[in-house]
Amino acid sequence: MRAARLHGPRDLQVGAEPEPVPGPGESLVRVDAVGICGSDLHWFLEGGIGTARIERPIVPGHEMGGTIVAGPRAGQRVAIEPAVPCGTCRWCLAAQVNLCPTVGFAGQDDRDGGLRELMTWPDNLLITVPDVIEDVEVPLLEPLLVSLYADQLAPARRGDHVAVVGCGPIGLLQVQVAAMAEPASLLAVEPLAHRRTAALSVGATAAIDALGPGEGEPIHDLVIDASGSPGAVAAAVELARPGGTVVLAGIPDDDTTTFRASTARRKGLTFVLVRRSVPAHERAIRLVETGHVRLAPLISHRLPLEEAPAAFELAARRDGLKVVVEPGRSVA
Repeated sequence: MRAARLHGPRDLQVGAEPEPVPGPGESLVRVDAVGICGSDLHWFLEGGIGTARIERPIVPGHEMGGTIVAGPRAGQRVAIEPAVPCGTCRWCLAAQVNLCPTVGFAGQDDRDGGLRELMTWPDNLLITVPDVIEDVEVPLLEPLLVSLYADQLAPARRGDHVAVVGCGPIGLLQVQVAAMAEPASLLAVEPLAHRRTAALSVGATAAIDALGPGEGEPIHDLVIDASGSPGAVAAAVELARPGGTVVLAGIPDDDTTTFRASTARRKGLTFVLVRRSVPAHERAIRLVETGHVRLAPLISHRLPLEEAPAAFELAARRDGLKVVVEPGRSVA
């Protein structure tokens, strides 16, 4: 079996490893596709996120899809839920599994992620997907769940003025989720031209590259920051109307988020922070099946496992949209 392990910043090595053996309540899964997420890039470029750091060589990747190899579900194509909550704490019992203080997560701590040919995973976290969703699209169900959770925390409503700042894959999914509410306007703010074009193609009514000093009307009921950069957060605060809501879904590079307090205070803004997602796979799958959310347009690059280091460098340059690694794909 081949696997890609991250040893330190920009040190991702592909090599042979023993095949994993399923434990009780687990299945062996052939990994078909893994999406590279913005949080994966933090691990790749910085060696961690915030206080969480690489403590041992680890297999990254938490946006995953595969096929069960053996057992009663053999042959089933599945989305692999990356979070493994304890199931017994007050947050788990309150259906807030994303806040479980002991949650395990694929590609972090002691849980290897999906950048390998085979992996074992708890059966209850393997969600069957329909044939209408292609193998390469399955990993994007995980970021879609994040976008749906953000919308659950601060929903877009019909007639609202909505803005999404940062139109990488998460931002483009936020655009699609917000568009379903039929807002009066849906502005995309994104410095890269190809991502502005993508935002317009999936539901944004207007797209601009940035806000200059004093630009951007503060009319937006809901503003979603899907970048985490200081400029994106500042733009979100400027765009929000008095009494509006700003959703912080992006992860900042230096583990610090700042904004102009006087502006936020005078507007009386509400800030909402997004921590991963809660289970909503049936809804996510249904939205893709019915065409309300399109995943294929977000995929710009597909590479084999042997080219995983190049895939991360490509994603870091932000030349495209979603970069997907296919462990079973042959090197051209």
